[in-house]
Amino acid sequence: MPKVAVIVGSLRKESFNKKLAKACAAVAGDLFSFTFVDISEIPPYNQDQDNNMPAPVLRMKETVAAADAVLFVTPEYNRSVPGVLKNVVDWGSRPYGQNVWGGKPAAVAGTSPSAAGTAVAQSHLRSILTMLGMALISQPEVYITERPGIIAEDGTVTDESTKKFLRDFMSRFEAWVRRTQ
Repeated sequence: MPKVAVIVGSLRKESFNKKLAKACAAVAGDLFSFTFVDISEIPPYNQDQDNNMPAPVLRMKETVAAADAVLFVTPEYNRSVPGVLKNVVDWGSRPYGQNVWGGKPAAVAGTSPSAAGTAVAQSHLRSILTMLGMALISQPEVYITERPGIIAEDGTVTDESTKKFLRDFMSRFEAWVRRTQ
């Protein structure tokens, strides 16, 4: 069973995107083994620390390195990627020659109260991840409109059409991971 590192680009306790990440894991069933990466204690990237990385950064890099694939779930802040997510991506790519993202299959998803609320953030993130050598699944694009009650706090999806869509997404991601390994 492929191991997937899940990185949520929001630190908010009640994050819609954290619920979406849990929902993806729930509907995937036994397709994957998921590890949620805690990014809350990762400090701002500082090149002076490349040779003495903080413990939370080392844990994140070790988790990603041990994973077979990565699932990024991101909100959109000001038509782009949240700073905390970009920071994690930067740490993971450093120092030069120690990029944990390179060659990893990956998927990107997001949710927002607006219909296409994470489309621009996902586009920016895809551009960054492609430059770092990740093998991104291109379809389906996952822009979930957040509505009260469609995803419970524990990741249970209560809306049948959303559940079906996410199951298809995770099934296609599983096939992508196997194909790119």
